[in-house]
Amino acid sequence: MVDVPLPHLDRPFDYAVPDTLAEQVVPGARVRVRFSGRLVDAYVLERAAESGHVGTLAMIERAVGGEPVLTPETAALFRAVADRWAGNFVDVVRLGVPSRHAAAENAEPGPTLPPPPAPPQPGLSRYRAGTAFLGAVAEGRAARAVWSALPGEQWPQRLAEAVAVAAAAGRGAIVVVPDARDLARLDAAVTALLGAGRHVALSADLGPAERYRRWLAVKRGSVRVAIGTRAAAFAPVSDLGLVAIWDDGDDLYDEPRAPYAHTRDVLVLRSAQSGAALLIGGFARTAEAQQLLESGWAREIVAERAQLRAVAPRVVAVGDDVEQARDPAAVAARLPSLAWRTTREALAAGHPVLVQVPRRGYAPSLACARDRTPARCATCSGPIASAGSGAVPACRWCGRPAAQWRCPVCGHGALRAVIVGARRTAEELGRAFPGATVRTSGGDRVLAEVPDAPDLVIATPGAEPVAAAGYGAALLLDGWALLSRPDLRAGEEALRRWMTAAALVRAGGVVVVGADAGVPAVQALIRWDPAGSATRELADRAELAFPPAVRMAALTGPAAAVAELVAAARLPADAELIGPVPMGDDGERVLIRAPRAQGAELATALKAAAAGRSARKAAEPVKLVLDAHDLL
Repeated sequence: MVDVPLPHLDRPFDYAVPDTLAEQVVPGARVRVRFSGRLVDAYVLERAAESGHVGTLAMIERAVGGEPVLTPETAALFRAVADRWAGNFVDVVRLGVPSRHAAAENAEPGPTLPPPPAPPQPGLSRYRAGTAFLGAVAEGRAARAVWSALPGEQWPQRLAEAVAVAAAAGRGAIVVVPDARDLARLDAAVTALLGAGRHVALSADLGPAERYRRWLAVKRGSVRVAIGTRAAAFAPVSDLGLVAIWDDGDDLYDEPRAPYAHTRDVLVLRSAQSGAALLIGGFARTAEAQQLLESGWAREIVAERAQLRAVAPRVVAVGDDVEQARDPAAVAARLPSLAWRTTREALAAGHPVLVQVPRRGYAPSLACARDRTPARCATCSGPIASAGSGAVPACRWCGRPAAQWRCPVCGHGALRAVIVGARRTAEELGRAFPGATVRTSGGDRVLAEVPDAPDLVIATPGAEPVAAAGYGAALLLDGWALLSRPDLRAGEEALRRWMTAAALVRAGGVVVVGADAGVPAVQALIRWDPAGSATRELADRAELAFPPAVRMAALTGPAAAVAELVAAARLPADAELIGPVPMGDDGERVLIRAPRAQGAELATALKAAAAGRSARKAAEPVKLVLDAHDLL
């Protein structure tokens, strides 16, 4: 397969193997070949005695290293991923195979350690169906499960125990987490349980040599367990017994490069191909995970309600009837009396308090103080923001100061904050509770953990540090900012972020959510009911014919190019066109919706149409994304 990312060239080509390279050119090897007058990289898919090509075959120019980088299983996975998302094989290979590093390739491999013992009492066994799932992993059966973790659960330890069960049975395992901070926690848990040398952690933060060295350890079989971020889903683990993903709703699992595959769905494909067990875990539950359950393809691992009530914090919405009666201004106030009271009590008890704020910065959005007209830069029309108390407002796009800004509607010169960021929240709370230490986590300064002390911890979603003994309380501020996003997944994402933060609160603690108590996502949080919320979300999507109930493709590009691709595609019989709608300068987007049963046909049709444009050397590209996570 030549490394030329053009759709019409996404197929094998035959080359002759010189006698001098016969031992090096093996299936899976990297080679260099002459293609269309240029020397390009290529991958050997197979060796055959004869070719169906009529004419003289070009020779392979040289072999690149002596290590086959494709295995039969990963090659099949790369092909399946490319086909499902209407992409190219070589694009998927770039995601799953790191760049070659000669020194790492030539180094002596490490020792292969014997399988570790199985954990004596896995914590997953306290969940309904947890013991049955681990038993299936130990026996090498293809069990598939969606795990709803209890609040306060030490999920890295639970995943490490599942890995240990697979490793003790002589099978391999892959676990994927969203980011480097979660990977560090999982790495520590797996090391503590399996010991050193039995697993590798793969992430983009590693240098090229170290990343390739660890990847080779997995490929050569000296290590049977791979954990990591997004790309670890493609790790060449042999005799795979378990694949797992934590918090599959995190948008870090959306691959930003073609073919834009989602990590959860890659692992679903891999489980189906290899017969490995699959575990999708999280505090919240996505509509996609719920669909796997409702289709019968997976089973749920959940705790009994009695166990949940024993460990869950008490969740209170500022807009519920009791609080409105006590404090009529609670709905309008950003920090109502309930929030102040809860914070004061938790700090007095010696516990830290977590404050989740959806926005970074100080005042990331300003408006006219008189008529609320959004403040925009006079030069580039970018949003004007304030970096701190007393700071001169400036444009967030071009950086120009806006000290002399005047409202274009009323001429007023005063500004007010429309959105309050984490830094200003920390400043306000620090003044309100002068005896407490204020810590901030977010942006380029994310804390991993905080001590069990009466501190105020201000964090943006996804950057909440772990408290040693759990937080005494959590304030989930500005819920409207999450719920009002113009996004199909706004409610699901808000609940996921709230549950992730609330799960850090100790049993008996209080969680105050700054949103109307009647909102379905708030109700699900109060009841701690991720399953019910996901069931309702999936039903709503099915009624409206939105993913994951259907397959949907988004085509974005110049209007003429999008229209040409749509006209050339032989779409499924039940496919429906939505749009076009304007997207930027001279751009358009068209959505194509098809029943799930016709999803493969839709991907094939769009891939063929894109290949036709590529073969005609169409100059204007069209971005093709199937099942985009942020579609609306």
